[in-house]
Amino acid sequence: MVKIRLFRTGTHKRPTYRIVAIDHRRQRQGRFLENLGTYEPLNDGAAALNTAGIQAWVDKGAQISPTVQSLLRKQAKAGAEAPASA
Repeated sequence: MVKIRLFRTGTHKRPTYRIVAIDHRRQRQGRFLENLGTYEPLNDGAAALNTAGIQAWVDKGAQISPTVQSLLRKQAKAGAEAPASA
């Protein structure tokens, strides 16, 4: 089964994460199938997600981790609150 979850990078006490599609049996930092975005918790929780890529994996049967699901909800909410340019 493929999961969409976080892949930790960065240094000691300065974490950054990649959002990746990975086989659920692999280690947290094991070989992944596709990089789908980034998350920087120390940079005001900045997340850059490839929503089209995530949706493509979900359509193929991938499961999304709770943390990535939360990031998707936050990004959708922030997109809905952004004022429309005239």
